[in-house]
Amino acid sequence: MAVSPAFSICQCEFSSPLRFIPRKKARPLFSNLQDGSEQPSSEPAAIELEFLGPDGKGDVLKTSVKSGEKVLRNVMRENKLELYGLYGKLMNCGGGGSCGTCIVEILEGQELLSQPTSAEKKHLKQKPGTWRLACQTIVGDKSNAGRVVVQRLPQKKK
Repeated sequence: MAVSPAFSICQCEFSSPLRFIPRKKARPLFSNLQDGSEQPSSEPAAIELEFLGPDGKGDVLKTSVKSGEKVLRNVMRENKLELYGLYGKLMNCGGGGSCGTCIVEILEGQELLSQPTSAEKKHLKQKPGTWRLACQTIVGDKSNAGRVVVQRLPQKKK
């Protein structure tokens, strides 16, 4: 049975064979440091997070994350914390910053978080300055350390 040319496998020819170039040996990152001098720590600073319930009472979840590596929404989801109200459970954007339903209130440690984004400014313009969108808030900046207290669902607070 003959195969028609329209369905044949591509018969490409290369003018030269592929060559693999070995990588150069990696240099030590801190080769200019002399003996006895301190090397910078390779571990980023840690941020201690405390999550309060919607009413500010009840169970307090405490966790620690490396500074500058996680968005607050991801930390909350990893710890199985309630992030959305009823409307947000049905209509959230999945962390894109377009719906404004993942609101949290930062009670302590606002200076340890990233600056508010344009999406936050748009969705929270008539809200208190301590309110943030969890999906847009990066915890730390890889160099700072400290404690941040977060209240979940501040819109439910009495």
